[in-house]
Amino acid sequence: MSYHTHAIPRQQQEYENDISRFGQHDGKSAETRNMKPGELSSGTTIMGMVFEGGVILGADTRTSTGTYVANRTSDKISQLHDRIWACRSGSAADTQALTDYVRHYLSQLAIETGRLPTVKTAAHIMKRLCYENKDNLMAGVIVGGWDPVEGGSVYNIPLGGSMIKMPVAIGGSGSTYIYGLVDSEWKDGLNKDQAQTLTKKAISHAMARDGSSGGCIRTVTINEMGHTRDVVLGNKLPYGP
Repeated sequence: MSYHTHAIPRQQQEYENDISRFGQHDGKSAETRNMKPGELSSGTTIMGMVFEGGVILGADTRTSTGTYVANRTSDKISQLHDRIWACRSGSAADTQALTDYVRHYLSQLAIETGRLPTVKTAAHIMKRLCYENKDNLMAGVIVGGWDPVEGGSVYNIPLGGSMIKMPVAIGGSGSTYIYGLVDSEWKDGLNKDQAQTLTKKAISHAMARDGSSGGCIRTVTINEMGHTRDVVLGNKLPYGP
């Protein structure tokens, strides 16, 4: 009995070379593949929602670098002004620098004008920074808060630097798993308790499915009276894997 070997067709060989060079088994997602050495990705689930009288922002707490969890209790919700906050996703370094800049500009603006800055102004400054530096940044931000002009409002600023006002916004790598859940459960006119419950439920579902999201859930609820921070520990999530 004899066996015959067959040469691999050239097109198939090129395809296999491409797979080995750019393949799905390199341990990196589309979000982390283009990062600089040492740069951290907060591959994330972030969410912002308007309710009657205010806004709630929420995020998981896992900061990862590739497949390694660098920090399991990080804080991805940053304060920009008294009643304006931002959820950060993408490169941790980029988004921390952006929020520092916006906080500085809003502080200057409040001193010069003698009144509270609006959420729209904060989102517009963030959008300008993201758009004008989009070739050098990887940042997706949700800006939310309360002001005397618009009340509670949420602005979504995804990769690339566009700015969209939305009643409910989700972002980060975990958001793809919960669009259907949020669409089915969110409705106009939610009260504070309903918004908090839905935010925690949605983020916990994303954490169960997304390898880059995990840890705890941090939330901040903002209204005319100020803000309230809350945390749901990892062993008390409303939904688990």
